[in-house]
Amino acid sequence: MMLILVEFFHHHAGLFAALGALVAALIANEIHGNLIGGRRLTPQDAVRLINDREALVVDVRTAADFKKSHLLNAVNLPLAKLEERAGELGKDRARPLLVYCALGGTANEAAAKLRKLGFAEVYPLRGGLNGWMNSNLPVTAK
Repeated sequence: MMLILVEFFHHHAGLFAALGALVAALIANEIHGNLIGGRRLTPQDAVRLINDREALVVDVRTAADFKKSHLLNAVNLPLAKLEERAGELGKDRARPLLVYCALGGTANEAAAKLRKLGFAEVYPLRGGLNGWMNSNLPVTAK
């Protein structure tokens, strides 16, 4: 049995190398996201944060995407204008912020910027709006 596995590995070494590279890339992506964006919340954890701690929800997508659909009571602050419009988030820098984009990557960058601006608790939404909708949670276009 072991001989068959060794032979299989020998004949498919390129595939195993590709698999190893893919696993390494996934791990590096998770580590990078945690270092840059901090702790990312699942949609269920985000609901708890919103309900229990009255987190402010910040959508960092473009205004056009925001108009199509967004989380209830979300504030739209596109990433490109985040620094200049951060004052719209209020003066309470200790209030938790839930930041999201379409897929989750841009929210990590926005969270890092908001922390540099003095916001104490900023949580990117894991999976972004797509992850939220895949969890069958409500969105609005109003």
